[in-house]
Amino acid sequence: MFKLVIVDDEPTVRYGLKHYFDWSACGIEVVDEAENGLAALQVIERIKPDLVLTDVCMPKMDGIQLSNILSERYPQLKIVFISGHNDADFLKSALQVKAVDYIFKPVNVDELTEVMERVVDALRAEERERRLLADMQVKLTQGMPLLREKFLMSLIRDGAASPLRIKDRVDFLGLHLPFEAPYWVIVIRLDNSADVVESRSERDKQLLSYSVLNIVQELIDREIGGYVFENRMVEFVGILRMNEGEDQESLLFQLAEDVRGALYQYLKISVTIGVGERIASLASLPRSYAQAREAADQRWHLGKNQIISMDNLEQSDDGAYRFDPAQDERMISSLKAADEDKLLAGLQEIYDALARRRGEGFQYGRNISLQLLLLAGRAQLELGVSRKDAEEKESQLMVQVFQQETLDDLRRLVEQHLLEVCGRIREKRSGKSKNVIERVRALIDQRYAENLQVGDMAKEVFLSATYLCLLFKQETGETINEYLTKVRVEQAKALLRDPANKFYEVCYAVGYSDPSYFSKLFKKYTGFTPSSYRDDVM
Repeated sequence: MFKLVIVDDEPTVRYGLKHYFDWSACGIEVVDEAENGLAALQVIERIKPDLVLTDVCMPKMDGIQLSNILSERYPQLKIVFISGHNDADFLKSALQVKAVDYIFKPVNVDELTEVMERVVDALRAEERERRLLADMQVKLTQGMPLLREKFLMSLIRDGAASPLRIKDRVDFLGLHLPFEAPYWVIVIRLDNSADVVESRSERDKQLLSYSVLNIVQELIDREIGGYVFENRMVEFVGILRMNEGEDQESLLFQLAEDVRGALYQYLKISVTIGVGERIASLASLPRSYAQAREAADQRWHLGKNQIISMDNLEQSDDGAYRFDPAQDERMISSLKAADEDKLLAGLQEIYDALARRRGEGFQYGRNISLQLLLLAGRAQLELGVSRKDAEEKESQLMVQVFQQETLDDLRRLVEQHLLEVCGRIREKRSGKSKNVIERVRALIDQRYAENLQVGDMAKEVFLSATYLCLLFKQETGETINEYLTKVRVEQAKALLRDPANKFYEVCYAVGYSDPSYFSKLFKKYTGFTPSSYRDDVM
């Protein structure tokens, strides 16, 4: 209900207005009355009504004088004049004090109802507007941290072109950021983000972010000056402001050390901090931010839990590194042979080259790592040692490759998987390799007289020709061709003991088509030509 005060020097008028009109139907409550302007001022000061219904002509202080005072003191107060004088001067005076309406005596109930409904509508509209403004003010106050963060983000990305415009925004947001002053930008990046952040609930993520911001801002306020904000879930940016004449660089790196130490002490998290170069105004913040991010990116090569400045960004002159096909073949041969030493040596060569050539960046190192994982998958498929969950395991590894934050982490991930594959191949071979060798030997013993090729034997035992040759050599100490030649020579020696067998017939019988080549080969293995061997044994 809106509060109304009735002011009139005639008691009967006041009584009639108060008691013979249904004020509650209009949403109004008559809270008091007064016989003149002076008395009304005291009542209004005490009650603070929403509207005043006042006579114009009254002793001591008339309605016009009262209205002038009320309009100055209470501009929101609604004033309705009521008078028996149909005088244009009174009406003009009422309009000058911005009265909302004017009613003549004797009061007509319908007219009074219409006027009061208009006044109440106006009061309600103003009340809604005040509530809306109050709500907006509350929301603005609540959203001020977000507005500051948005503004600080725009500074590091777009800079500040207009000092006057920036000053207005800085003042509105309550920030102390002079346009011309020494500034640095630091980038604080959470290490092991997959473990630290991704494993947390959304509530815990927000709590972690809030804690990091509070700890870092407290240190900035205590030691230097400036602001920190969250740029991404795992990256926080500090805009640091210093005074001229201070040992700025020492203060800067001391702050970075304190931030790193405090975050580990209180939150048990490791961070890498990239430091940009000193700049002289807000306009240059994007340059310092880009340098700080580039410095933080060197975590890939230099490792985690570091404070990295522009001095660390020197790159090697060795030129671009490329993973060539020869390395590809050496790696897959080492895998198939389950030769861990060769495998580790090959991995060291690859990753040492990547570490020396920082210009290759994340993408190339990750691509090479993916290629190595695919080689391991290929080796397992060719040797028939692939796990049932191989596809799922491979998919997980592909995701993990992109989660690794340093080249060393990536190397360890790939190395661990390739060693597991080596172990699986070795385990498979330890149970079946002897059987494979025996089958190959039996095949040679039975078919030595044919034009027998390694590829034919590999198909019989369901292995690749390359792997079969490697396996046979490792298990027997001799190559397949050496064993085949030995079998043929032994069979030739047996046939030569029978004088009925001609030399060329023996050559064809043991699988050779050229008697001259056969003779040379026989002498190489026995020290005799076929004819001298026969003469010797006869």
